[in-house]
Amino acid sequence: MTHEERTHGLGKLLPTRHPAAAIALVFGVTAVVGWVLGWPMGFDDAVYRAGAWAVLHGKPLYEPLAALPHWSQVRQLPFTYPPVAALLFTPLTLLPLQLAWGVMAVVSTFALAFVVRTPFRDARWTPVAALTMVGAFALEPVWRTFSLGQVNLLLLALVVADGLLLPRTRWGGTLIGLAAAVKLTPLIFVAYLLVTGRRADAGRALGVFVGLNLLGALLLPTDTVDYVTGGMLGGDDATGNAWGGNQSLNGLMQRLTGQASWAFAVAAVAAGLCVVVALLLARKLHSRGEALGALLVTACAGALASPISWSHHWVFVVPLAALLVRQVRHSSARGPRLLLGALVAVFSGWSLFVVPMGELRELRWNPGQMLLGNVYVLVGVAVLALLAWRLLRPGAEPVPALPGVRVSLPGPRPPVSRQPASRPVARRP
Repeated sequence: MTHEERTHGLGKLLPTRHPAAAIALVFGVTAVVGWVLGWPMGFDDAVYRAGAWAVLHGKPLYEPLAALPHWSQVRQLPFTYPPVAALLFTPLTLLPLQLAWGVMAVVSTFALAFVVRTPFRDARWTPVAALTMVGAFALEPVWRTFSLGQVNLLLLALVVADGLLLPRTRWGGTLIGLAAAVKLTPLIFVAYLLVTGRRADAGRALGVFVGLNLLGALLLPTDTVDYVTGGMLGGDDATGNAWGGNQSLNGLMQRLTGQASWAFAVAAVAAGLCVVVALLLARKLHSRGEALGALLVTACAGALASPISWSHHWVFVVPLAALLVRQVRHSSARGPRLLLGALVAVFSGWSLFVVPMGELRELRWNPGQMLLGNVYVLVGVAVLALLAWRLLRPGAEPVPALPGVRVSLPGPRPPVSRQPASRPVARRP
């Protein structure tokens, strides 16, 4: 049986034309069933909803939200986003908790479809792309994002769309500014825009970010002061959080040092170094036409540098996995297959379930548990270090671009000549 015949046969078994619609339908039905049966669904989505309810009813946004309506089904969690994010979440208050989770899951499904399709430049959904999207749910950052009702995939889709579809357009930078207004971590992509020569886009990103936060300050002045003076870092104890789910350099240092008073300062220095290296790599990759690779190394640095990066914040491994799948499909080399297998093995999240977490048990991890419990951080640092050694070291030879990494960017069209085509001159015999 030929490859074409196998692909055609597989296409009959998979919803390759609209796989996102089929998955979104499953989530929609699940949300309705959960609403009817009263299931507790979407802890983090409930936080967004409770924060929006607080601002609509004049309640303090950065005080405990446990007493608010529709909150009894979930554990007490703080609202740690900027005040304008609570305003953007207000539509969620129009729905019951379970249906609000369903809306977030459906929208996240189409965001997942977009970032999976990015490396696959085919005009239609192919069986390989559809399988990649389904397989993405085996990655812990993905399934945890859906189970919690998180916004991670939505923000990732905004950043990828801005980075790959909007360069040199009047809308360039706006989606990154919007993502940063919801959660501060995407601000690193403003620096990415600068180092890749998109200065006007960086200005628009900052303008959108500042404008939305000024709107939040105008409408919620007290909450804005509370956020700047305490809620931004104090909600989840950002500077000293040692819980194993915090897969950032700061989380690693807190666990290694037993929450020493100087751990955050050391983590901040290491984070700054990671950001500098990643931006140099982004500029290098972008100059080679590898725009998606430039975005991914920037996202990796953002996850490492943030004081708190929960494991589900690492959803940017999805387009990386899709990139490797594309390489496996078009190459017989063993490297992409090994890398794809390693990525799935690491980010399936099994290692985070075999180590004890909670009640400061992370501070008593043995060396093996320390290795398993910090695997996302260690892999991220190793990838940046390896890329830096290959691309940035003095005298480094040019590394050939990997197939599928290159993503063509929109640019100005060449001017069309308006001169009439020259006619052939008839020659006399």
